[in-house]
Amino acid sequence: MLGVGVVGCGLIGRRRAEEAARHAATRCVAVADLDVTLASNLAVQVGARVGLDWRDVVADDDIDVVSVATPNGLLAEIAIEALAHGKHVLLEKPMGRNVLEARAIADAARAAGRLVKVGFNHRYHPAVARAHRELAAGTIGNVINARARYGHGARPGYEREWRGNLELAGGGELNDQGVHVADLLHWFIGVPESVFAVTQTAVWPLGELEDNAFAILRYAGGRIATFHTSWTQWKNLFSLEVFGEQGSLAVDGLGGSYGDETLTIAHRAAQGGAPLMERLVFDGPDLSWRDEWADFVSGIIDGRPYLGGPTDGVIAMETLAALYRSARSSLPEAYNRDV
Repeated sequence: MLGVGVVGCGLIGRRRAEEAARHAATRCVAVADLDVTLASNLAVQVGARVGLDWRDVVADDDIDVVSVATPNGLLAEIAIEALAHGKHVLLEKPMGRNVLEARAIADAARAAGRLVKVGFNHRYHPAVARAHRELAAGTIGNVINARARYGHGARPGYEREWRGNLELAGGGELNDQGVHVADLLHWFIGVPESVFAVTQTAVWPLGELEDNAFAILRYAGGRIATFHTSWTQWKNLFSLEVFGEQGSLAVDGLGGSYGDETLTIAHRAAQGGAPLMERLVFDGPDLSWRDEWADFVSGIIDGRPYLGGPTDGVIAMETLAALYRSARSSLPEAYNRDV
């Protein structure tokens, strides 16, 4: 039985605590949050105790795994301290505020000999996971290009929340939902060779932070991906399309306010004309959090490979770093692991 400590008791932290309490091989030992009422309510719900400070949680001998669900500005400090105390760590995306923090976390994991997982739960959405299996099986042939759109409408006062604070967030919408897109493109296509980006602050008074980002990524062999991530997408939207020589895969929706999750598989007609279309609907409850937790626990207990390890987290942050450099310079930027 693995003891779990959860730092941060907001929406995501609550989900992590619930899954830790539900899984047969884990139990939620302690939760901590600056909002003691929030922590106390969650502690009662999952049968845990309230940690008065996150440092007490990461040092607790009854805890084997620490889930870090705090604002971005605290992720690296807490994760590195937990690793130093010999804990495995699941931290929410992004992997810190910037690529330097991501690399520091990865280095700390190697030094401690412990596992780190980044919360890329989108990989576990059934339509996304099925699309990846179809790609691996050769259903659409070699990838030629991809495009993605992801966004929501934010809300008035966003600039007063932590996501609107440069010091706490590290970046705007590109760092927020854009990191999910960067990770999915890496999973489906690989590491880009170069990128070009334009950012925009169009509606919300976010100062240096962007509420929209537009990106073009170039890959080996001439493959291209484009994406737009937005805090002015007034009706929530998620769309990921991957095109191959023999067809395409299109994921739409994530359930809930993003609409029913679907996968449309198009099989190219060799003689030309309309493709053969197959549409799959995944309208059950969102089990991505459950499946992600189970995957990580299996990695800890059985030593099985799991998705979203530290290398994946670092690559996503390196991609974002190149995109932000491009947005500042108004020029294409090489994906550079030395920056």
